[in-house]
Amino acid sequence: MITLHHAHETRSMRTLWLLLELGVEFHLAVYPFDKTLRTDGFRLLHPAGRVPALEIDGEVMIESGAICEYLCERFPEAGLGRMPGDLDRADWLVWVHFAETLTQHASMLTLQYEGLRPASRRCSLTVDLETRRLQSCFHAVENRLNGTMEGRDTILTSGFSAADIGVAQAIYMGRHFVRIDPYPSLSRWYADVTTRPAFRASLPPSDARIYSRDFYGEDAELLAG
Repeated sequence: MITLHHAHETRSMRTLWLLLELGVEFHLAVYPFDKTLRTDGFRLLHPAGRVPALEIDGEVMIESGAICEYLCERFPEAGLGRMPGDLDRADWLVWVHFAETLTQHASMLTLQYEGLRPASRRCSLTVDLETRRLQSCFHAVENRLNGTMEGRDTILTSGFSAADIGVAQAIYMGRHFVRIDPYPSLSRWYADVTTRPAFRASLPPSDARIYSRDFYGEDAELLAG
């Protein structure tokens, strides 16, 4: 039995989406995004008190990038990984892990807007810096999707993969702080991949969201100039 320990609208959302795309049976254990993750019991699963934690094959795995690699190798028939020797293997690894680069900036902005209350505790310098960094990451994705004469419909030349899942889920978080409209190729690709049934199934119920607003970036845009 596979068990995913998950909190809505966090890094574990990319693992949930991946499991749904793989079409494998699993149990979903959902936690509130609060001090529950810091209890001694949960730390037996994840020593840092974070998600995801994945129980599989008698082991407990943490780190969403490592989990992604393992799951794609464990269930290669789904075609979401790129195995050693594949022409797209290097690019697949790069973009699977670039999702974490995106996420760290989105997570810091999430902390500033949703984790620090009242708003007077928010650090304008951090908001400015992380917004600019997130914008740079969006530029990188835009440039990747424009990497051929015709443009790409997926992150890899060879088609949809776990790289699309990781990057798109990070952009799902990041678009709360930086608009995607100025990035036409990113916007087109994001609109396409988020119509997938597995993505829709990975979304939280309306009463379990971390984000209280659809977009916080009016403040960030003013700071970033």
